[in-house]
Amino acid sequence: MLLEKKIPLKYFLTKIKWDIPIVLTFSIGIHILSLYLKHLDIIFPIFISGFFGSSIAFLLTFKLYQSYDRWWEARKIWGAIVNDSRSLVMQVKSFTSDQSEDLKKIAYRQMGWNYSLSKHLRKQNVLSGLEKYISETELNEVKKHQNIPVALLNFHSQDISAFHKNGNINDYQQIQLDSTIVRLTESMGKAERIKNTVFPKAYNITLHIFIYIFLISLSFALTELHSFVEVPLLVFISAPLFLLEKVALGVQNPFENKPADTPMTTISQAIEINLKQLIGEEVKETTKTEDSYFIM
Repeated sequence: MLLEKKIPLKYFLTKIKWDIPIVLTFSIGIHILSLYLKHLDIIFPIFISGFFGSSIAFLLTFKLYQSYDRWWEARKIWGAIVNDSRSLVMQVKSFTSDQSEDLKKIAYRQMGWNYSLSKHLRKQNVLSGLEKYISETELNEVKKHQNIPVALLNFHSQDISAFHKNGNINDYQQIQLDSTIVRLTESMGKAERIKNTVFPKAYNITLHIFIYIFLISLSFALTELHSFVEVPLLVFISAPLFLLEKVALGVQNPFENKPADTPMTTISQAIEINLKQLIGEEVKETTKTEDSYFIM
């Protein structure tokens, strides 16, 4: 699931590379000012800093909860896609007889659908690599569509309708297969909803400003301390606040191909292995994918 076995320290430092120097600058500046103006701690008493700190803790908790909720919903959606992809191929395999070519066509198209959906959500080239999973005729047809995953599911529906007309499946079996395709369509719609629903930017900016207000007030409150204590202490307090803010910012967008992304390519690769084995094909060793920093 989530990240690599080892997360380099550089990753965390990169996240706060601008914030820490700013904190250092104003904390040193306030301390120098305190050498000329006594009792600066009266401006922002320690209890006011405590009030700001409590507010920041509340806002960060809320933001982390909302961001993780979006990430976890995205992961559940792709869990449902795994189940329905397997179910679709197993249903076609058990419902039809002497349809090995049709079974292979649907299985490979479903593999292509998973990869195309992941690229569609990441705003990458959806057609890249799709020729390995569908025929040239279908490839030329999907090029006409704005939403290629929808076009691929439509091919599934057409094949199932043809099975029913030819008498290869009965009414009940057609309903079951159609239900699986409907669930895949619903999962795609849910993922697109998360992708297209932007987390309020004003909230991110407000939280960032509140963190700085808290740190400035704390810097005034700690002016009685020696600079060798005050400045490192302020940096030590600010680092986890900024890191948590950046982590929440990354987690809230689970389809951006970033370290906190849902590992859609890795999941699609796992589905491909499952489906190939279901149709009796030999599975070759796979190569690492672009989101291989995730573990399943």
